[in-house]
Amino acid sequence: MRTESPDLARNPELQVEALGDRALLLTLGSGIDPGVNDRVHQLAALLGQKRLPGVHDLVPAYATITLHYDPTAWSGKGMPPFEALSREVMRLWKKAGASALPLPRLVEIPVCYGGDFGPDLNDVASLCSRSPEEVIARHAAASYRVYMIGFSPGFAYLGGLDTTIAAPRRSTPRLMVPAGSVGIAGMQTGIYPLATPGGWQIIGQTPKRLFLPSEANPCLLHPGDRLRFVPIDAETFHACALEAP
Repeated sequence: MRTESPDLARNPELQVEALGDRALLLTLGSGIDPGVNDRVHQLAALLGQKRLPGVHDLVPAYATITLHYDPTAWSGKGMPPFEALSREVMRLWKKAGASALPLPRLVEIPVCYGGDFGPDLNDVASLCSRSPEEVIARHAAASYRVYMIGFSPGFAYLGGLDTTIAAPRRSTPRLMVPAGSVGIAGMQTGIYPLATPGGWQIIGQTPKRLFLPSEANPCLLHPGDRLRFVPIDAETFHACALEAP
């Protein structure tokens, strides 16, 4: 159920809706846009710092944040809990305004392209009317932005793919894609942190571990990071894999 609180949708930078009785959807724009995504992470950082009563999870995406909360923490305020919390979120956002985000980290990800590591590289090249070598060069030349983490633990949705190598998802998804696989789906590229089913076009594989559940900070990549892919050969891949924790 989505219920929009009266007077809360008037700010073009932030709209608030109830998702049932235990979550709010905070919308700061639409589409895949760096400016919108900056606002998403500014608001997520602000709410994380304020530690509002009953708020136990914040899930930022491209243009939205899903805020999960305990409604009992916002009852008894003369209005429904979702409206009381919505008004507080809006008040904080209006008061804070746009805040500076930390300088993004630059993370380099080594990738062995093609062959057994990238079984769909030739198909992507054919779909894009490019040579496999050109697909690799263009994929590795771009600077990518981590917009959000989703789908599976540590899976980073990246923006910045060269439009000339965009390719549709596979018509038949694979039942299992190896961990570390680097894929293309439409205008996005990403890395599978875990072995999972998937339908992206796999063009390479990294030996880096993107998700380490035993670590205090288990995800290698974070929203707002910048990322570059660095081509490596199979020998380097296997040497790096042996060094991985």
